[in-house]
This record gives sequence, C-alpha cells and structure tokens, in this order.
Amino acid sequence: MKPTDVALIATALVESGKFAVCVYDGKEYEWTQDRHDDLAHAYKREIEQVQEADVQAKKAKTAVEEPATLTVTLKPSLAVAEKMLHNREDLKTMVSDMIAGGIEFLYSPTDIGWPWTLERVNWATITGTEVRRRVRFRAEFEPPCEAVELSQSGKRKKK
Repeated sequence: MKPTDVALIATALVESGKFAVCVYDGKEYEWTQDRHDDLAHAYKREIEQVQEADVQAKKAKTAVEEPATLTVTLKPSLAVAEKMLHNREDLKTMVSDMIAGGIEFLYSPTDIGWPWTLERVNWATITGTEVRRRVRFRAEFEPPCEAVELSQSGKRKKK
C-alpha cells in the first residue's frame, strides 16, 4: 500500500473519531455548531439531577469536591471519514471495514468534539439554576469501537 494511502486512511479514522456522532436517548447528534444547543437541552435533566444530588450531599456534610462524570456515547462518523477520502472508493471501503471491525481511539479531553463542547456549555443558563458542581463528560464509543482517555503525561488513565 502506498504511504499516501495509509496517511489518508489514518487521517480519515482520526477525523471520524474527532467529529463522532453522539447517540443520546435514541437520537443522533452530529458535531456541528448549530446542533450543540439541541444536545445540551437533551442533557438538561441529567445536569439538574447532578446538582440536586450535590445539594443533598452537602446537607449530609459529605460534600464531594470531584466533578461529576457523565458519559457521552459516541460512534465514529463514517460521513466525515468518507469526506476526507473524496472519490477514493477503495479507501472508503477499507475505512468502513476498519470502523466496523472496531477502532480504539486514544484521546485527550480536547480531541473529541462532543465531550469538549458539553463541558463548556453554560449549564446555569440551560437549567435556569445555579451550578454548584462541575460536570465532566467522558467519551465512550459504541462497540466494537473503544475510547481510551490519555492523561496529560500521555499515559493511559485506568478505569
């Protein structure tokens, strides 16, 4: 295989993870600027539950300082990968087969669009209440794909 073809495939796979499709409550959300508001409103109830749980924890004097972690279920965006490959049908087929077989995405917190975007939403405006506890979003790909978050030193974070 030509080195340029390998580079195209690698780039397409990286982009398919970076611009992954979020699957939440039976709906799919593509990572674009005009849709982040829809997904934020879909997560509204979960954010409110985290804030309610935080109030109860403080009343019990067992306040937790760590941010709450919610999972963002993702699937690689085959459309983005194919767009990267233009008219190379042979490479599109290879990438599609690779994604269907399972890809392990190694990422840092700023690498995948949806978790990064959701962590920067103004939840006080969305929920209409004061945000007492920070919420962190962790990426998780649908099987057979997998997401492994890298720490700042480059080593894998253990679950």
